[in-house]
Amino acid sequence: MQSDRIARARPLAPRVLTIAVTAAFAALLAGCVVGPDYKRPATEIPTSFKEAAPGWKVAEPADQHDRGDWWTIYEDPQLNALEDKLNAANQTIAQFAATYRQARALVGEARAAYFPTIGASAGATRSGNGTASGGNSTTATSRSGIGNSFNVQLDASWEPDLWGSVTRTVNAQKAGQQGAAADLANARLSAQATLAQTYFALRALDSTQKLLDETVEAYQRSLQLTQNQYAAGVAARSDVIQAQTQLQSAQAAAIDNGIQRALDEHAIAVLVGVPASVFSLPPMPLTATPPAVPAQMPSALLERRPDIASAERKAAAANEQIGVAIAAFFPSLTLSATGGFENSVFSQLLTAPSRFWTVGPQLAATLFDAGLRKAQTDAARATYDADVATYRLTVLAAFQDVEDNLASLRILEKEIVVQRQAVDSARQALAIVTNEYKAGTVGFVNVLTAQTTAFIAEQKLESIAGQRMVSSVGLVKALGGGWDASQMNRETGDVAAPAPLPAASAVPPVAQSGAAPQQQVQSK
Repeated sequence: MQSDRIARARPLAPRVLTIAVTAAFAALLAGCVVGPDYKRPATEIPTSFKEAAPGWKVAEPADQHDRGDWWTIYEDPQLNALEDKLNAANQTIAQFAATYRQARALVGEARAAYFPTIGASAGATRSGNGTASGGNSTTATSRSGIGNSFNVQLDASWEPDLWGSVTRTVNAQKAGQQGAAADLANARLSAQATLAQTYFALRALDSTQKLLDETVEAYQRSLQLTQNQYAAGVAARSDVIQAQTQLQSAQAAAIDNGIQRALDEHAIAVLVGVPASVFSLPPMPLTATPPAVPAQMPSALLERRPDIASAERKAAAANEQIGVAIAAFFPSLTLSATGGFENSVFSQLLTAPSRFWTVGPQLAATLFDAGLRKAQTDAARATYDADVATYRLTVLAAFQDVEDNLASLRILEKEIVVQRQAVDSARQALAIVTNEYKAGTVGFVNVLTAQTTAFIAEQKLESIAGQRMVSSVGLVKALGGGWDASQMNRETGDVAAPAPLPAASAVPPVAQSGAAPQQQVQSK
């Protein structure tokens, strides 16, 4: 009995050895990864921001402070509450969050190709095949050949990653996951910035509405003065009509201002995920002024902007696809094995005589495809070149964005000083002309001119104040808000992001010369 078991075991030894050798050989070849290794595309990085105000010095980094909620620098409780609602209910953010979860699932799908596929099956069949004859020549007896078949089996197959095709695919999906994380961060930042800008624009309209209401009251007093002058025989009837016309124009402008405010209010409702029909913000004139927003170093901008990170990750994914296309030129190896039990009698199915197994490798290669693989490789390289160009264009646009908002803030800061002086001068002129009209030394047309000049100057001042707040938010957004590339790593687990670029030799100023250094807006 023991000799029988030894005899049955001996034939298995060479087969097991063959499988082990094949698997070891496949594992050795799996270390061969074809295709180009990825390096972040080079871009031209300026040493400083041209539009930064002169005479400023570099801020001290403050990484110990979490600046994710960047809008809190404006110290507006209403804005803070709206931003919290946006982060919880904005549907654009929800859409990109779902896309990110899909990208994360694709990484798991790609990783599954590293492992063998194992399946199980069981079946039972009953079949007949022809007839059998018996008896003498004059009597024929026919009977059917009917049989049963039962089987239970396991199947396993594995294709070793000989040329790194699976590795390249996994890396591409990881880069895609990182890119999706950056896209989600960019969508969130864009929505947050749009909300803040729309909010401050609405508050600027509230300031304009307050100005218009005060102007209407002033024009009503002017009309009453003109009517009194007319009753006393000092003023002409035309003066009264002109005063009425000016009052009615101001009343119409006050009503018209409500149109844009309603549109901004409705836009905010959509951003925070609330139907516009049930959302409202009580009027509150703009009183905020732009806080100090340090301009980060140009080299740091690549790590602070999620749209730049997304474009760079897309280039990385495209680079991996080149390796996948090149791997198709090499043969593929598949290791497969099947084992189980098969018998015509169910009660004897799970017995030693009923067992069966097969095992063996299969090597396959494409000998002729009419240039298909070469075309696919060329297409992959072209896609990579296009993504590199997109990345570099995104970097250029990012620096333009920062420069635009720096210039806007710098110019508006100078403009608002001059405009305040213009408002003061216009008010003084109006007071003088009004007194002269009361004394009868000038005509009413002089009063109309002075009133119009004062109103235009004050309206311009309110408009500049709103533009400054919008540009301030634009600069925060252009600098990446509170986002950092390390957040992309935390969202994608073990996926490593490209190493940050070295700091530029010259950095932009961020704090007034002689003042205490300001802290950079950044995340911990």
